[in-house]
Amino acid sequence: MAKINYAFNEDDKAKTAKAVGKSLKISPKHAVELCRELRGKKLESAKVYLEEVIQMEKAVPFKRHNKKVGHRKGLTGWPSGRYPVKAAAQILKVLENAEANAEYKGLDAENLKIMHISSHRGFIVRGWTPRAFGRASPFNTPTTHVQIVLGEA
Repeated sequence: MAKINYAFNEDDKAKTAKAVGKSLKISPKHAVELCRELRGKKLESAKVYLEEVIQMEKAVPFKRHNKKVGHRKGLTGWPSGRYPVKAAAQILKVLENAEANAEYKGLDAENLKIMHISSHRGFIVRGWTPRAFGRASPFNTPTTHVQIVLGEA
């Protein structure tokens, strides 16, 4: 497996904490929309936001991948959105891992801010599903790499 480098150049390594989730079995499109919403938020507000998405209380506005996406209530400034529960749960795990790394480095947990968060397409798990008359169709599973860098604000 290839080494994944961070798409972020840090100035001071002592004030940042990093975490990466490799080959997560979540949709890359859902991960892109969630990362866009979380970018620049405080750590505690980001965790609360992800918990609300998991409980389907707050919708994530889909600004880029929004073809045939219905409108959701509670969205301001953008009508179309969804509740990507699976992706939110996986990104929350990576975020909590980054928080644990920050605490291990001795950073102040109350002042942590998401300096960088991005998602990239991973490899595709190839699969097949049987069809009629002895044929088969591809049934592939996409994977996603998620990178998070926390820093003191």
